[in-house]
Amino acid sequence: MKLVQVAGWLGSGKTTLVIALGKGLSKNGKTVAIVVNEIGAIPVDGKVVEEYGLTVNDIGGGCICCQVSGNMFRTIKALYEGPRPDIVIIEPTGLAVPGSIRETIRAGAHEMDISMGPTIVLIDIPRAEKLLGYEGLKRLVTAQMVDADIIALSKVDMATEGELLEARGAVCVVNPRAEIIHLSTSKGEGVAALIQAVTETRVEA
Repeated sequence: MKLVQVAGWLGSGKTTLVIALGKGLSKNGKTVAIVVNEIGAIPVDGKVVEEYGLTVNDIGGGCICCQVSGNMFRTIKALYEGPRPDIVIIEPTGLAVPGSIRETIRAGAHEMDISMGPTIVLIDIPRAEKLLGYEGLKRLVTAQMVDADIIALSKVDMATEGELLEARGAVCVVNPRAEIIHLSTSKGEGVAALIQAVTETRVEA
């Protein structure tokens, strides 16, 4: 069972990408489960994903890298002991730091045959200057990018060439090792590359 994270700040397009990945992986013969974490009491994103016929496991009430990390691990273990899908896509809240989630998984991974797929972090290009310009947001968004194996520059169809170049430059400074993919889920750009990465890439847990 392979675990993949799709992280990023609020409104960066995570749920739309998760749906596209789930549908694409399913068409390629992979069984997929999605773990959605929302801070609010009602996990709206999970309901949206379910409308597309994908299996969803909601974890509400907090951020899975802190208050409800135990619930997250229990969910992963239940999936492993039950349907054991090929791929589990974890969509954490926009406030989560992927490295903390990976540490939680690592703590119990020795009990299960689990591999780690790539951590994908979305950066919303039209808002990149704002996200990286305010100190409070910058610290969190930068921490998310540092943990990424792949940084998807999202909403490229809504960005100017100058905005794209500036975002790429900022990303390379923060995390020069990450693969950068241009993404427009609504236009289909970059989705196939991410599906391939999710299928083929394994990283150290």
